[in-house]
Amino acid sequence: MVLVAVPAVSAALGKVTGLAGKVAIDATNAYPSRSEAFPSLAEEVRSITGGPVAKSVNINYASLYGQVTAQRARPSSLYAADGAADATAGQLITAAGYDPVRVGGLDKARALEDLTWLLFAAAQDDAPFFYSFAAPGEL
Repeated sequence: MVLVAVPAVSAALGKVTGLAGKVAIDATNAYPSRSEAFPSLAEEVRSITGGPVAKSVNINYASLYGQVTAQRARPSSLYAADGAADATAGQLITAAGYDPVRVGGLDKARALEDLTWLLFAAAQDDAPFFYSFAAPGEL
């Protein structure tokens, strides 16, 4: 398994060997830009690794990871994945202390990448925050 969290996905991953067929978790966002040759950054990762890919943790604030377990309710982490990457992403999200919320297959990865504007808009005074999606009675 490989976690991708670098800008310029093709330029960075193109220099790494041993990725063929590995499950990849793509945590990248399209800042400052993305290659429009692919439907999403996650699809760009898949074009390089050739293995299953999940789009995950790209809309969670990394600066808060150390505070996850101190929360009254487990925060959520949205993800999109197909195949073997689905189970892997769910396990990693759970192990990190979040509740995984699957939003669909990898065809939804671009929607997660495009959702970052919402985090910036919702941040009060630029303060990072957790989010939670839950059925009634589960919080």
